[in-house]
Amino acid sequence: MASKRPAVLFDVDGTLVDSNYLHIYAWMRAFDAEGVRTDAWRIHRCIGMDGSTLVRTLSGDAGQDVVDRLKERHSEYYQESSHLLAPLPGARDLIRRIADLGLQVVLATSAPGDELEKLRKVLDCDDVISEITSSEDVDTAKPQPDIVQVALQRAGVDVHDAVFVGDAVWDCEAARRARLTSIGVLSGGVSRGELTEAGAVAVFEDPADLLAHLDESPIGSLAASG
Repeated sequence: MASKRPAVLFDVDGTLVDSNYLHIYAWMRAFDAEGVRTDAWRIHRCIGMDGSTLVRTLSGDAGQDVVDRLKERHSEYYQESSHLLAPLPGARDLIRRIADLGLQVVLATSAPGDELEKLRKVLDCDDVISEITSSEDVDTAKPQPDIVQVALQRAGVDVHDAVFVGDAVWDCEAARRARLTSIGVLSGGVSRGELTEAGAVAVFEDPADLLAHLDESPIGSLAASG
């Protein structure tokens, strides 16, 4: 693979944009509308997972028609509350600082196109983002490594010239399966211990905390080596 500038791959939901709890509420409404009993904390534990995997994990042996309706309802309810979306503290400054260091910024997300469009508008950093993935790029997203591998291919780098940043155990697990160094952030509501156990080599509170300690983080090492 022809190597380009080193890259920092970012999950978006819960990592750069404060959206996880909107997703939880939307899933709660969707499951309730379908008469499928589940608890909010169980939904939270699955946030960051591939959508179909999440539904099957929480709905048991529900048929494909139910799975499809649940996903459609979630999308509908999420869109209704999307005006509440906001960047997490320091997210924009972190993205721009990484770009200033000469590194590529890649959004390695499996969000559907309509959700991704809103997330990009909230971040307002398209001018410094090198590559973007979406749900259309893979059949199964995290914790499978496929979306990470697509992001690396688009950035034109291998795992030695990249770092992944995410908020969920599924992010860190996907990175680990791809043999890629990962950083965790607590802004998605997952504990430091769980992120570390899933493979994160460093964990920060949120993008602002990562920015404040960027030089001593794996991203700082990546910039120095690049």
